[in-house]
Amino acid sequence: MIISGVAEMKAQGELLAAQLKIGDVILLSGPLGAGKTAFTQGIATFLGIAGVTSPTFVITRIHEAGSKAIPLVHIDAYRLQGSDGSALFDDLDLIDHIERSITVVEWGEGLVDRIADQYLEIQLAHTAGEDARELTWQGHGERWNGFSL
Repeated sequence: MIISGVAEMKAQGELLAAQLKIGDVILLSGPLGAGKTAFTQGIATFLGIAGVTSPTFVITRIHEAGSKAIPLVHIDAYRLQGSDGSALFDDLDLIDHIERSITVVEWGEGLVDRIADQYLEIQLAHTAGEDARELTWQGHGERWNGFSL
């Protein structure tokens, strides 16, 4: 699927959020500037949560429930990649939050399966167009079999 701009990326996040339930984990992968945080902001908008920004420097942000009464856990695992990253990821101690929230993990390839058996992986990629992005997805586990946006 081709996304043409930030507004459409956020709209896709909102469409996905309408299908999410407590305990769901979403893995967003893609290069810098691909739209991972914009997509997460769309999820947050649907949940009635404002002020979502990239958690790059703090690694994780836990947003209390908005109008839909579902909290959002937003993790940026970029700085956790590498030889000791999995240990640091485990030290975040997020399991209790994940079970009662929707969790979005940016840059979590190779890490997210440490916190969830089932998750939806969404890949965002730059395309030839300046603002266009390609969005693809792959389900992991029974919850996501046959999923489509």
